[in-house]
Amino acid sequence: MRKIALVLAVLAMLAMLAGCQGKAAGAGEEVQAADKKLSVIASFYAMEDFAKKIGGDLAEVKNIVPPGVEPHDWEPAAKDIAALEEADVFVYNGAEMEHWVEDIEESLSTGKLVSVEASKGIEIIVHEEHEEDEHEDEEEHEEEEEGHDHGGVDPHVWLSPALVKTELRNIADGYIKADPDNASVYNQNYDKWAAECDALDQEFKDALAPLPNRDVIVAHEAFAYLCASYGLNQEPIEGLSADSEPTPSRVAEIIDFAKEHEIKVVFFEELASPKVSESIAEAIGASTDILSTLEGLSEEQEAAGDDYFSIMRQNLQSLVKALG
Repeated sequence: MRKIALVLAVLAMLAMLAGCQGKAAGAGEEVQAADKKLSVIASFYAMEDFAKKIGGDLAEVKNIVPPGVEPHDWEPAAKDIAALEEADVFVYNGAEMEHWVEDIEESLSTGKLVSVEASKGIEIIVHEEHEEDEHEDEEEHEEEEEGHDHGGVDPHVWLSPALVKTELRNIADGYIKADPDNASVYNQNYDKWAAECDALDQEFKDALAPLPNRDVIVAHEAFAYLCASYGLNQEPIEGLSADSEPTPSRVAEIIDFAKEHEIKVVFFEELASPKVSESIAEAIGASTDILSTLEGLSEEQEAAGDDYFSIMRQNLQSLVKALG
């Protein structure tokens, strides 16, 4: 049903655009300034930030997901499809992060759009289902997950700075395909930010390696790549979906785990409700803190001018405090 609705929305929008093409033809088609920026659409905050870093002054980047919206279950509207029709480059993570991409790309009629799957070439982690999920009421589970097939595929590769280098390279290659005349600029921007990734990766290694504790309780199963990179273990309250609710048995398991491993901090995320994390923290006498997934920025972070690197350094500080 979603695919049909998307196609109908696209067709309706294309009909409107077709009616305007005759009026717009002429001088507007003849003039394309040499310094015209690439129009780039990004699928959520991390992709927006990476796209801006690689594009620099040559790209106008728009995040298609509104501020404050959790992107996992976001659905594009007709205006978003129209924006993609007019864009030069579309940057998305892939690995089933954006469940709507396949339907959208099949529906688009534009011939110029360069789609960049940033996670291409990265070994993707697939999680097994938690035991309690196997015993949930099947009808209720199907109702909750209808239309949102996350499966066990973990898309959160951008939370490992070492893997971000691959995402940046894929984005740079996409820009070069769309704008080959400025390939040297995109390659220079890649070199700059890849070096920043190397530096950030080393900061994580240096800060986390000496710490005695290796276990972190997180709101949802988003930190496998980060933990794998630095020898940590995530114990998620809930699975890959950030807005789902854990079963009572899962909450009990987390409380037991926290007590056994003397956990002092329970992490939650800026775009999700902290209620469950707070209740678990209260039960074990721990505190709570934010561990950002960089799927979106808070108003405070936007006002402070934060970006991927500054927020990841905040994540590092939070981890050091929790594990020290």
